[in-house]
Amino acid sequence: MKEALFLLADLWMVCAGYFYGWRFIRRYGNYLLGLEWMVVATSGSNFLLWSLLGADSGSLLYDVAYFFDAFSRSVGITLILILGLMQVTHRHKPSLGVDIGVFGVAIVAGLFLRPFHGADLHTDRAAFSVALFYVVVNLLTAVFVGYFAKRLWDAGARWPAIWTGLVTAAGTAIALTYDFFPLPFDDANRTVFYTAALATWGTQGFVYFRAYRALHDHDAAVDANPAHATAAIA
Repeated sequence: MKEALFLLADLWMVCAGYFYGWRFIRRYGNYLLGLEWMVVATSGSNFLLWSLLGADSGSLLYDVAYFFDAFSRSVGITLILILGLMQVTHRHKPSLGVDIGVFGVAIVAGLFLRPFHGADLHTDRAAFSVALFYVVVNLLTAVFVGYFAKRLWDAGARWPAIWTGLVTAAGTAIALTYDFFPLPFDDANRTVFYTAALATWGTQGFVYFRAYRALHDHDAAVDANPAHATAAIA
């Protein structure tokens, strides 16, 4: 039963990542969020294949899995997420050079930070620092997403704002649990934790897309009828 739930959670993340990643690009021209969602989906596909083939820590798929993990935890679902959301919170669309540059930084971060995964945090100071870094950037990102949720609330998109807050809190809980608070009742492969993590990350992809759409539509309505928007604010 646990294995079936794990597979379903992984498939959910993969489907949400590819589907909403493509919609970010196709509908809004947001390559930052679109490509990052697809990176998450590719990571999930690789993780699923690795699990089905026996979860061998000596496999190349293992190294690829934790490269993607470091990629998204360090820069992807942090800096790239913030820059992508700023297209609706601040009407700021980064240049192509910034898009390429930030993904380049994410690749370098993924390659550099991947070897620290799985080290003993009690004896390896570098690994402890990396794990702490992941938590800090997650918390900083959560602050910005909280601002994004407030913008949704002020725009009248109450349910998207609530769901954004809830899924962000869940994502932060996963980030804290990941390295520092392993579940005492979990098995050696951390099946329960990874099931919760994959389900949460997939739900973040779904919720953030719908929240982005809500704020984008609100901004478009304001642009189409600024006099009405000014009167509403007054």
